Amino acid sequence: METVYPIFVYGSLRSGFPGDAYQYISKYFTLMGNAKVKGLLYDLGDYPAAIPTNENYFIVGELYRITNFDELNWAMEQLDDYEGLHVEFGENPLYKRELVDVFLNDTVVKAWIYWYNNTITDKPLIASGDVLEYVQQMKK
Repeated sequence: METVYPIFVYGSLRSGFPGDAYQYISKYFTLMGNAKVKGLLYDLGDYPAAIPTNENYFIVGELYRITNFDELNWAMEQLDDYEGLHVEFGENPLYKRELVDVFLNDTVVKAWIYWYNNTITDKPLIASGDVLEYVQQMKK
């Protein structure tokens, strides 16, 4: 895979989701800022699913860069494992990692994203594109 250092996150890896996943990313990656990508976000219950689109719909998230470049490959492999890319022969990975244009302030940055790799039939759309906002509204 091409060497790209930033990663865009929109779910449990975001700073608003305290837990093991965020603790991991904050240990190996540095927050560059709030950002967005073109895509649609769906509620799968335990986690969100991002699907790419060419339309003007955006997913809200955060852009991170690796803190120590010597740890990039190892850190990305750990994230790939967390996102379900490593599966048994014949199984379909839950997500796929791809390069995407990320809108960070007034700039466009190439970064990795984890797109959902299965069907989203009959799953609720997160219209705002922001899973944190969605979870807070669901608690009300």
